[in-house]
Amino acid sequence: MNFSHHLQTSRPEHPFAEYIRILGKGKKGSRPLTRDEAYRAMKMIMADEVLPVQLGAFLMLMRVKEETPEELAGFVLAARESCRLEAYQARVDLDWSSYAGKRRHLPWYLLSALLLAENGIKVFMHGAPGPSADRLYTQDMLAYLGLRSAASVAEAALQLDEQNFSYLSLHQFCPKLHEIIELRPLLGLRSPVHTLVRLLNPFNAEYSLQGIFHPGYRPVHQEAAALLNQPHAAVLKGEGGETERNPDMDCLVQSVHNGELSDENWPALFDYRHVKPETLDPSQLALLWQGRLADEYAEASVVGTAAVALKLLGKAQTREQAQQLAADFWSRRSRNRFAAA
Repeated sequence: MNFSHHLQTSRPEHPFAEYIRILGKGKKGSRPLTRDEAYRAMKMIMADEVLPVQLGAFLMLMRVKEETPEELAGFVLAARESCRLEAYQARVDLDWSSYAGKRRHLPWYLLSALLLAENGIKVFMHGAPGPSADRLYTQDMLAYLGLRSAASVAEAALQLDEQNFSYLSLHQFCPKLHEIIELRPLLGLRSPVHTLVRLLNPFNAEYSLQGIFHPGYRPVHQEAAALLNQPHAAVLKGEGGETERNPDMDCLVQSVHNGELSDENWPALFDYRHVKPETLDPSQLALLWQGRLADEYAEASVVGTAAVALKLLGKAQTREQAQQLAADFWSRRSRNRFAAA
C-alpha cells in the first residue's frame, strides 16, 4: 500500500477524541478541561455522539484526575440543557440530593427532610438506587414511612404541593445520566456523573444541600455552585456520603450565598463515639419518629442535619439558634405520622 492510498483510506479522528487527548496526554502534556470544553464534551455524551470505548476512557481519566469546579460547572450546564430541566415547574424551597446510600447507619436524613416538610419547607429529594446490595437507598426506604417515590416530574410537583416533600429518581428526569451511573459495576469506580448529579437541582430551587463522602470534593462542590450562580448552597461530608450530619464528629459546612463563599464548623454533639449497630432495620425510622424507639445518636443526627438546613435557609442566624429551632421542631412533631404501609 502506498502512502497516498493510506491517506485516502485512514479513518478521520472522531470529534470526541480531542477531549480524551486533553485529559490523557501524560503528566506534562495533559490538563483539565476548560468550562466550555467540559460543556461541549458532556453535550456530546448526552446526545449519544460518543462510542462506548470513548465514554469509558473519558470517565476513567476524569476519575483519576478528579473534576475541577470549572469542569463540574460545564458538565452540569450541559446535563441540565440535555435533560431539558429548565422546563420543569414546581415550587421547591430546598433541593436535596441523595445518591450514596447508607451502610453503617440508617438513613436518618430522611426524617430530617420530613421534619422540615412538616414545618412548611418544601423539600425535593432526588437520587438513584445503586448497585451495592449492602447499602440502603432512599427510594427503597420510603415505604417504611408509608411514602412512595414520584413516578414522574408532574407527580413530584403534585406531591410537593400536597405534602411539602417528594423524592424522584434520576432515571425519571435524566435517564442518560442514570444509564452512565449504572456503568459503575463494569468500571469498578465512581465517575464524574456521581458528582454532577448532586448539583442538577432539577426544579431550580434557590437553596441546595449536598452531602459528599471524600472531603476533597467539598470545596469543589462549593466553588462549582458559585460558578453555576446557585444563590444559596451548602455541602458537608455526610455520614456514608449522604446529606446527613454525624453527631459524633465535627462537621465542616462549606457554603455559597449570592456568590460569597464561607466555611463554618459545626462541633460534635457528643464527647464520645457511638458504636454502629450490628444490623440495620429500616422499620426503626418510623419508630423513632413516633417516639417508640429511644436512640440518642439517631435523634441527634435527625436534629443536627435539620439544623444545618435551617441555617442554610436563613431560618436562623447562628448555629445555636438553628440547633434549637430544629430541636423545637422535633419535640413538637406529629408523632402519629409515617406509619409504614
